[in-house]
Amino acid sequence: MKIKIKKDDIVTVITGKDQGKSGKVLKVFPEGKLIVEKINFVKRHTKPSQKVQQGGILEKEAPIAVSKVMLICNKCGKPTRVKIGSLQNGKHIRVCKKCSEMIDEK
Repeated sequence: MKIKIKKDDIVTVITGKDQGKSGKVLKVFPEGKLIVEKINFVKRHTKPSQKVQQGGILEKEAPIAVSKVMLICNKCGKPTRVKIGSLQNGKHIRVCKKCSEMIDEK
């Protein structure tokens, strides 16, 4: 499975309890899941330990499926699907399907 979303991309959630919210991708897992900043919070009950002096209920982001998010284009600012294009030198880049602009800035 080829994931077309990378770390530090801005995505919006299209389905689920956080529908309509957007955030920055913090981590991408190869099995098709990713962690998005301030999206899909879960509560984790922890006991006090050497690492965590204070026990209690911690909130953290849980992985969300790639199919539940859409990439937001840098140019048009809309959620879009991504296609793979190529430059003259043979390098592959990501391209917005709505405005046909490059997403990768390099």
